[in-house]
Amino acid sequence: MTKRNKILIGIGSLLILVFFVFEIVIMVKQENASEAASSSSSSTSTSSSSSTLNAKYTTSELNKLDLPQLSTTIGSEETKVTIETTDGTIVAKIFNKYAPLAAENFLTHAKEGYYNNLDFFRVVKDFMIQSGDPDNTGLGGKSIWASGTHKNKKIDSGSGFKNEISPNLYFIRGAIGMANAGTNTNGSQFFVEESSTNVQSEITDKSSYPTKIYDAYKKGGTPSLDGNYTVFGQVISGMDVVDKIASAAVKTNSVTSEKSEPKKAIKITKIIVGKEGAQ
Repeated sequence: MTKRNKILIGIGSLLILVFFVFEIVIMVKQENASEAASSSSSSTSTSSSSSTLNAKYTTSELNKLDLPQLSTTIGSEETKVTIETTDGTIVAKIFNKYAPLAAENFLTHAKEGYYNNLDFFRVVKDFMIQSGDPDNTGLGGKSIWASGTHKNKKIDSGSGFKNEISPNLYFIRGAIGMANAGTNTNGSQFFVEESSTNVQSEITDKSSYPTKIYDAYKKGGTPSLDGNYTVFGQVISGMDVVDKIASAAVKTNSVTSEKSEPKKAIKITKIIVGKEGAQ
C-alpha cells in the first residue's frame, strides 16, 4: 500500500468518525427535547410560539385588551381562592370570564375537597410547581365532568376537556395554568409559574404580545407555553411561598423518571373559595 493510499484511507476514516459523532449529538439533542416535552403531565418548549400567537390581532388591538393578571384587584367576574399549604398560604384569583371551563373545574374540585392533602408532586426551580393529581405521580386526575354528579360527555368524553386560549391571559410569573398530556386533555392537574428570570429574549415576535405583558416577562414566566396551555388564574399574594416550594430538594419520580419530586412531601391542606364571579 502506497503512502498516498494510507493517507486517503486515514482521511476517509476520520470523516466517517466525524459523521457518526455528529449523528450522536443530533440524537442526544432530539432525545433531550423529547424528554422535556413529555415530562409528567405538563410540557414546555425551548422556543417561543409567538410567531403564530395572536396572529389575528394587531399590536394596537392587543394593547386595548383587558389584562387582569396585572392587577391584584379581584374583579366582578373573578373568584378569590386561598390555597393553604404545608409551606404557607397562596392567594390567587381565578378568571371565570376568560377560562370558564378551567375555572369551573378548579373551583368545583376545590369546594368539594378534591385537592385537600394532595402533594406538589412536581417542582422545577425557575419553572413551576405542580399539583392536582390524586395519585401524586403526574399521571392521574380527572375533570369534574369525567364521572360522578357533574358527568358531561359533551365537555369531557373521557380524555379531558378542551384548552381555552385567551389573548387576555399569559404565562407570566405567578400564572396558574392547566397541566395536561396534550392538547384538549385537561383534567385536574394545575401548575403555578415560578420563573423569576427575564425571559423577553425567548419572545421571537414582540408584536404578538400586548406591550404590558411583554414588559411583565422581565419578571419571569414561560412564554413558550402561551397559546398551548390554558391560563385560568394568577397568584396575587404568596409568591414567596411558591418560590419556597420550587426550591425544595428533589428526588427522581419513580413513575416519570424526572428529578422533580420533593424529598419531603409538600401538601395542599385545603383551598378556600371566596365569592364567585360569573361562570
